Amino acid sequence: MDIPNVIGDWQEYQSDDLTGLRVRVHSLQKAVPPRGRDDDAKGLTYVSFQVTYENRGTDHYGIDLSQHPEHVDVRVGRDGHAAFVDIYGSDRIRDYNLYPQRRVTAVIYAAAPAAKLKQIDIQISPEIDEESTFGYLWVGGLGVHEGSTRSSARASTAKPSVANEVEEFLRGTAAGDT
Repeated sequence: MDIPNVIGDWQEYQSDDLTGLRVRVHSLQKAVPPRGRDDDAKGLTYVSFQVTYENRGTDHYGIDLSQHPEHVDVRVGRDGHAAFVDIYGSDRIRDYNLYPQRRVTAVIYAAAPAAKLKQIDIQISPEIDEESTFGYLWVGGLGVHEGSTRSSARASTAKPSVANEVEEFLRGTAAGDT
């Protein structure tokens, strides 16, 4: 992986064994777990994000994203300090058989000092079919635009071009016609 994903981008697994499987980290926001704050997060600000797996292939995969300290790593601030991941307040994906044309989502809660939440790095390394997989990384932060939700890869990281300017012009023209 040359550059990290932007929060909101889909990441296709780059393996012949995992054809059609992709993952996305999205919906980063301030939120408190429904079960309440953990005592270890005293004085910290909670955020939540969703991790969604989608199977566009023809085989089913066993997804395990339940041991958060091993499978989810959240770092905050410019220096990459560890954030508190609330294991008990978060949803889990435990030994889930993800069949073709299906999705599964977990909501993860993490906490860190409010000033450091402007830059968040999230690495997801689940077990798939009982084997550890490569950890993909997403970057973002509170108040930062979430990446594109288009189905094409890397749509949100495209460099400005004449095509982008034309697309913006056409959107503005269409909005003015209504």
